[in-house]
Amino acid sequence: MGWIANIVAGLVGSWLGQMILGDWGPSLAGMALIPSIIGAIIVVLVVSWIFVKANKK
Repeated sequence: MGWIANIVAGLVGSWLGQMILGDWGPSLAGMALIPSIIGAIIVVLVVSWIFVKANKK
């Protein structure tokens, strides 16, 4: 998976994390940092795992 796909997955994960986990924790530029980071990490890991599985077949 390339760096552009990682960036896109991170942005989507950040948005998704904030939508699911809410606005708790410190905020920067109107975004809650902790839920955004958690969401981004989870989505990047899942997308990377899917790409690895797809390339092994």
